Amino acid sequence: MHDFVFPAVTLPESARLLRQQVREFLKKEKDAGTFTPRKNSWSDGDAEFSRKCGQAGYIGMIWPKKYGGQERTALDRYVMTEEMLAGGAPVGAHWVADRQSGNQILRHGSERARELILPQIAAGECFFAIGMSEPDSGSDLAAVRTKAVRAEGGWKISGTKVWTSSAHRAHYLIALVRTAPKEEDRHAGMTQFIVDLKSPGLKLSPILNIYGAHDWNEVVFDECFVPDDMVIGEVGGGWNMVTGELAFERSGPDRFLSTYQLFLASMERLGETPDVRSVNEIGRFVAHLTTLRRMSTSVAGMLTKGEKPILEAALVKDIGTAFEREIPEIFRQLIPSEPLMDDQSKDFDALLGMSVLKAPGFTIRGGTREILRGMIAKGLGLR
Repeated sequence: MHDFVFPAVTLPESARLLRQQVREFLKKEKDAGTFTPRKNSWSDGDAEFSRKCGQAGYIGMIWPKKYGGQERTALDRYVMTEEMLAGGAPVGAHWVADRQSGNQILRHGSERARELILPQIAAGECFFAIGMSEPDSGSDLAAVRTKAVRAEGGWKISGTKVWTSSAHRAHYLIALVRTAPKEEDRHAGMTQFIVDLKSPGLKLSPILNIYGAHDWNEVVFDECFVPDDMVIGEVGGGWNMVTGELAFERSGPDRFLSTYQLFLASMERLGETPDVRSVNEIGRFVAHLTTLRRMSTSVAGMLTKGEKPILEAALVKDIGTAFEREIPEIFRQLIPSEPLMDDQSKDFDALLGMSVLKAPGFTIRGGTREILRGMIAKGLGLR
């Protein structure tokens, strides 16, 4: 049975100084008209803004300098991330590469992959997508059917990935595929590959969301060749790779700050003398946010020590996405508004409307609540 413990973390002085530097960077860019605060900034990307983040040293911060990094701590990176999200910065282009894909390559990739890809990511010039989900498999990653077979100098991949966010804007995809037939151990026989999205034998098709925007994609592999030095970790060890990767994906402030801009705008709309119910709801949200920050920074501290807080990360993700999903539901009831479907408008009605529209997906992306709660219950010895 797993004991859930979230030790308190004291942010170092370097993190305090960095927080001020990031705020000054964002103010300078906003004043210059580079961006306006976005509603759900980590899924809203701007390639030019990503390059500016790279120039400022805000991508790949924890990586070795030889690969373009800054050799800073996970807590320093946490502070930078928090400020970017709280400021509504359009960081979506480099988000996946910085948050998880680059870390996978650093820890488990070949030296050629590190030297080729990591400096490009750190410069804000190389973006990644995640190839996990497949048709008819839901959140059951063990049901992966896309397969890779041996070829001279590498592997040929065939199959389909779906709901692949931002693949049309990415340069690479990390795909989880089968390299051996299914056996009694459902988690065996899978491998992660770094796939160049310009490779022959690969086709992207858009999946439009309810208001017509192109966020997702279907990715079809037809004997798409991937060289041996683009394998991540050991062949057949993909399950351990992907579960370790999810600790980076599930525990950060992006899992509770997606509707932070709406939270701020709603408090401003309610004014200095909100009614009793509004005061109670604001107080409750602030208390939840404070607790989530404590849990999330604790996970960042564990990652700094080289630990793998997979279950703790799952708990942060479950509670955090419930929090960010609840914000639009509550303020929709408290503030008279006619929500709009307009992802470009800065108007409150559009901010509320788009948040209401996107919020149901918060508890699905990165693993559904049902899957996560099953993991947590198993960790507690309840199943």
